[in-house]
Amino acid sequence: MSRRTLVGLAMAAALTVTVAVPATAEEVSAPFPSTRFPLGERGLPAKTHKSVGGGIDLYSVATGTANDGYTVTVLMPSGRDYGRRETAEAKAAEVEAAGQTASVQRVVRPAVSDDPSEEIFMVRVGLWPLKDKDKAVKAAEELSDAGVKARADYLGDDGVKTTGPWQMQVLTVDPRRFKGSYAASLGTSVAKRETTSSMADARKAIAAVNGGFFNIHTSPALRGEPVGISVVGGRLLSEAVPGRSAVVLKGRTARITELTTKMSAISQDGTRLDINGVNRLGTTDELILYTEEYGAKTPANGGAEAVLDASGKVIALRTAGGAVPKGARILHGAGAAADWLWEHAWEKWSVTVDTKVIDERTGRRIALTPDVSVIGGGVGLIRNGRIKVTAKRDGHDSVNMILRRHPRTLLGVTRSGGLVLATVDGRKPGIAVGANMIEAAQLMKWLGAVQAINLDGGGSTAMVVGGKVVNQPSDGGERAVGDALLVLP
Repeated sequence: MSRRTLVGLAMAAALTVTVAVPATAEEVSAPFPSTRFPLGERGLPAKTHKSVGGGIDLYSVATGTANDGYTVTVLMPSGRDYGRRETAEAKAAEVEAAGQTASVQRVVRPAVSDDPSEEIFMVRVGLWPLKDKDKAVKAAEELSDAGVKARADYLGDDGVKTTGPWQMQVLTVDPRRFKGSYAASLGTSVAKRETTSSMADARKAIAAVNGGFFNIHTSPALRGEPVGISVVGGRLLSEAVPGRSAVVLKGRTARITELTTKMSAISQDGTRLDINGVNRLGTTDELILYTEEYGAKTPANGGAEAVLDASGKVIALRTAGGAVPKGARILHGAGAAADWLWEHAWEKWSVTVDTKVIDERTGRRIALTPDVSVIGGGVGLIRNGRIKVTAKRDGHDSVNMILRRHPRTLLGVTRSGGLVLATVDGRKPGIAVGANMIEAAQLMKWLGAVQAINLDGGGSTAMVVGGKVVNQPSDGGERAVGDALLVLP
């Protein structure tokens, strides 16, 4: 059975860039790196600078050249684009039987701080320059017609060596001059998704970026729900996934750490039951807390609900399903949790909701004061000045998340306490290649972050400055998301 090695297109001439004339020290609130770009051919990037005012600066960064082309990727029985060697060899044989020449490509998903490297194998057919995408698409269709599922792929998305190009927007905030504050927003409700620009406009924010991941595996009407912790204005609106990375905002400070939430309901008769979640659908035997920010009716699942006023008094004990009254909270239980409510949350009794947000780095409880917001991130990237990608702990250790390139939204804190927000555009062949998770960490270290985190990315990636989206969202327009980080005047 014949094989040929899949090879990349020939490298173009050396990267040529232009460097914008830098602003004076007085105009720039936080210095932009003068070192070479950390990815690709490592040239000095072209950049433009705009002073947003009040210690806030915006940089548009462009570098790299488009040398990646297209290939055809054969899909494995699992539907993935990779598999074990023997699976790939069998698929390559199917391609050969269909009259095409296949290549089995070995790829190593790099190790991260909490997960070793992984060897995978892909089956590829053909190689076309960027301008000949149509030929790759036609070849994939011919294979599919022959019973071999395949698709046309841009090689820049693979996550292996590339020359780019890269397009970034970088917002820096100088803590010495910035007099505003940071906050999180879930928009009009937890359940509903909104665009970053809509949330920014509602609070008249100077700038904003999209926040953490949201739940795409729940009912379509509830997909604004954050995956992990959310605190807005000192109110816990979504519980933490224990130990996952998050950014804690307080006034004009930002801090990255790992968080755990502990909640319980305590009846006036002294009995206690753990609260399993906040503003999400529950499962059998779970006790869920719903707040007025939920913005949807609670599930009518045959369980029980105790409606609490602001003081914790039970103003109604009812069968589950209904709106959360303004100024109230609801303890919703199914199964054993419903039994507990019927027995220990009688009308006119008091039920205390005990809430703790624990900083795992310090072991201390975070006081949920009105100036505190928390956004759950995707993956920790840098800790104490060193690259430390915690993809497994943070729930994103797949090949797709670690190795493949995607648009990225990144947040970092500098040694002086400054904030760095960056968007890396991607999924635009020949224009913007995005970044994989290791590259994202390298970019944030280059930008001066000593602590950094990966927020939601892909089509969610958006940066808003002065009411306008300044990056190029990969969906072709701004996507509605679960939450946003706001820079307020």
